[in-house]
Amino acid sequence: MMTAPTTGRPSSRQLSRIAGLVILQIVMTACLITFLAPTFWMISSSLKASTEVFQHPIVWIPASPQWSNYAKVFQTLPFAKFAWNTLVVVALAVFGTVVSTALVAYGLARVEFPGRRILFALMVATIMLPDIVTLIPRFIMFRTFRWIDTFAPLTVPFWFALTTLYVFLMYQFMRGIPKELDEAATIDGANRWQILWHVILPLCKPVIATIAVFALIQHYNEFLTPLIYLNRLDNWTLALGVRALNDSNVANWELVFAASTLMLIPVLLLFIVAQRYFVQGIALTGFGGR
Repeated sequence: MMTAPTTGRPSSRQLSRIAGLVILQIVMTACLITFLAPTFWMISSSLKASTEVFQHPIVWIPASPQWSNYAKVFQTLPFAKFAWNTLVVVALAVFGTVVSTALVAYGLARVEFPGRRILFALMVATIMLPDIVTLIPRFIMFRTFRWIDTFAPLTVPFWFALTTLYVFLMYQFMRGIPKELDEAATIDGANRWQILWHVILPLCKPVIATIAVFALIQHYNEFLTPLIYLNRLDNWTLALGVRALNDSNVANWELVFAASTLMLIPVLLLFIVAQRYFVQGIALTGFGGR
């Protein structure tokens, strides 16, 4: 069979594909620059003098970087104490979220009991409930418990699977695990707790990492809840400390940006370390559920 001689020139189909890839690359680069520009401006402004922060046109790279701005952050307010408070709150809240979410999702996804589907439907329906509508009832309840100006309102509720979206993600992932594994473990004499601990949870590492990262970012950046429940300066978290650097009387924008840059570093490092599990967890949660 005779084949047509090749001229060495790309076909029209190949040219269209190359043009599409070039356009896609240009759009993705533009989106990347758009998303990174505010972050770069924040880091740049953290090294400027107060008179240069809002200078027009924007000076992206300061001529004389003010590295002392970072030292002034710790001299102005006790940010080391704020960082410790934030660490305590985030650790307790994230650990409670992961444990309670796994227990509730396991019960709904792997254990058969009457009313399970109705209970799951009611739980999913609460995802649509805005968090702000329960703000006043929660405040009255915590005030009755005498939890005001303590870390309890910021940590204890998350030990009861408060964030329904995380339960739904875990539920979807567990539904994708074959039930034959439970049956095999039951034949070997394992009870429910042993199946959960030795069989199910080791397979759920990607979604657990995803929920942990989401919860950590949520509690790390939380501003409204600490603002409502924490009064004493010794109990403040980093979010309240950053806000206090720019009160109505003194505008320390360069210190605000320096503190914000310092707050960015732990989250950025965490995402770099957990990126593989994070992406894998989202992918498997989206395609593994039934």
